[in-house]
Amino acid sequence: MRAEEVVGILMSLTAVASYINYRYVKLPKSIGLTLITLVLSFLIAISGKCGWDVENFATNLLNGIGFNETFLHGMLGFLLFAASLRVNTIGLAKHKIIVALLATVSVILSTFIVGFGTYGLTQFLGIQVPLAYCLVFGALISPTDPITTLGILKTVKAPKGLEMKIAGEALFNDGMGIVLFIVLAGFATGAENTWTIQGTTVFFIQQGIGGILLGFVMGWLAARLLRTIDNAEVAITLTLGMVAGGHAFAHSIMQVSAPVCMAVAGLSVGGFLQNGNMTKETLHRLDQFWELLDELLNAILFVAIGLEFLSLNFTLDTALAAAGAIVITIAARWISVMIPVAWVSLFRKFSPSVVLIMTWGGLRGGISIALALTLPPGESRDFIVAITYAVVLFSIMVQGLTMGALVRSLTGRTALKEQVEELEDVVVQRSFQAEENA
Repeated sequence: MRAEEVVGILMSLTAVASYINYRYVKLPKSIGLTLITLVLSFLIAISGKCGWDVENFATNLLNGIGFNETFLHGMLGFLLFAASLRVNTIGLAKHKIIVALLATVSVILSTFIVGFGTYGLTQFLGIQVPLAYCLVFGALISPTDPITTLGILKTVKAPKGLEMKIAGEALFNDGMGIVLFIVLAGFATGAENTWTIQGTTVFFIQQGIGGILLGFVMGWLAARLLRTIDNAEVAITLTLGMVAGGHAFAHSIMQVSAPVCMAVAGLSVGGFLQNGNMTKETLHRLDQFWELLDELLNAILFVAIGLEFLSLNFTLDTALAAAGAIVITIAARWISVMIPVAWVSLFRKFSPSVVLIMTWGGLRGGISIALALTLPPGESRDFIVAITYAVVLFSIMVQGLTMGALVRSLTGRTALKEQVEELEDVVVQRSFQAEENA
């Protein structure tokens, strides 16, 4: 199937699913689109059993999409930049310590808890999966997905402080997860049997710190250019060029974490862009463009996630393992959040419900599936892909759907306080702008 055919069919499916969800299903977009395309995939699978040749067409479409390449090296950079562009940098800075710990220490803790827990589960069920592959599963499933998480947060009236912690963690922890995945997948597949502690440490620093520094420089340079113009079309072209070229430059040439680079670049542009020659109208049009692109790519992503159901082969043992993996990942998430929060609580006060909400709000999504699909073919890979899809689906459909009710029931008393803090952030930001303009 040619590329233009794949794009056309995928866009048409997204358009129809978006209409059905808006008109009839009325669920949050990420949940509704995934559910609709999941039902469509199920019907296609049934039609294949009835002798209709629809399944082959759908499989060709799925192969043409190339989920891992399309998402990891295509859509992800644009989605992270669009999401971080609208983050309040002053509000994020207030929570920088806990966000940094959640994006690093929590991911590492969760990786090993999930890895060893999944290995014990497979041994109990009699499923032969090497420990190395279970640790790979831990690495790819531990980071919260920024696209899924931020998409759900748009529909949840969470206190701003809590929202900032969840969003900040989601923007940065995927970089740590991808680096862990690369290292552990190298061990599991035998592609990298020369890793040393020193070499692994250097690799982590290069990917993480290098991605942060490069993203800051890119964002600062782009903002310097943008502040000299007042034309929405030129501003949109400049930011598009920075994301498309910057992602490739970070990944292929500088060999740093491209997701971290794009997240930091979006924060830098958003933070530096307020002062300059751009009028409010131009800034509004630039923001509207990136919001529209974010919504469109999100919609396509969740349709693709629903279609991935066609590539799975579930058995009874796999289904039992998937159910166990869901419990393990939630438990690991709770432990890996509780430890950093407990440590930071020695210095500042946290709401008693923050650990529970952040545990349930640690949603998984396209990044986990894309990473699983990059593993070399084999029984272990098929098993990892199946349980990854189950965890992601549970995360989107169950956790995402109940997140709003949980937040409302646990944070109603702190909502007013958070609104006051948000107003204070706005006042501080405007005072900084006034001083700089003076």
